[in-house]
Amino acid sequence: MGDVSRRGAAPPVSVDPATLPELSVDDILHEEEPALIARGIAYGKEFKRIEGVGTTLLKNLATVAVAVRRQHDDPRGQSFKCREIMAEIYRAAGVDASAQGGVRYHIGNIVRQVFSDEELRAANLLPTSPQERQRDNREAAATLVKTARVLEAAAPEVFRAAPTGKAAKKTKSTTSTATTTQSTGSETKATADQLRLVAMASGIVNQINTDTIANHMTDGQRARLDAELEAMAKAITALRRRTRKPRSKA
Repeated sequence: MGDVSRRGAAPPVSVDPATLPELSVDDILHEEEPALIARGIAYGKEFKRIEGVGTTLLKNLATVAVAVRRQHDDPRGQSFKCREIMAEIYRAAGVDASAQGGVRYHIGNIVRQVFSDEELRAANLLPTSPQERQRDNREAAATLVKTARVLEAAAPEVFRAAPTGKAAKKTKSTTSTATTTQSTGSETKATADQLRLVAMASGIVNQINTDTIANHMTDGQRARLDAELEAMAKAITALRRRTRKPRSKA
């Protein structure tokens, strides 16, 4: 692999941690390869030396990598030239595998700001960034937790084991007595619970990621999801028969 000195006389890039800017690809896209390499080495070395600005340095190192990819029209950075340049930067700067993992994360975010959706899809890359996918996963998990809590409050019987034998008969008798003495307050709570359940169901459906369906599910998984959605649609249609305003018979 060629050394930096054999690629051309590129002066070392000075990195001042006190005034370290966060680069954009446009800031450095005009630079020649020797300058990009020198810049990447400088950020990598500074990352190893300084604590507290590591994230910015990793982002800047990732920005260098994306600038290299943009110059070579290679969103994935898999071409020989892109791999050679980044390998030289990592080697000369002494960036270890752990730090390289952090750089790849930021590359995944930045590359989606620089390349179009069409270019990303042509390179078999999802349009959504790692940061966006993490956020979506957190939101989906939070929605599921919230839904479970609402469901437990609205329909606690779902979370309790069904009684058997004498206990079942006693429960049935108690339930019957309680039903006849139900107050208006209980009916109001039940109504509010139904509305909350519908809101949670809507929230869950809105969390379903179409990119995951299109790009990650197998045919069997998509068929199973389609069957579940069909069953949901039938249940919703049945419920809407009760919610629609009755037609006048006049």
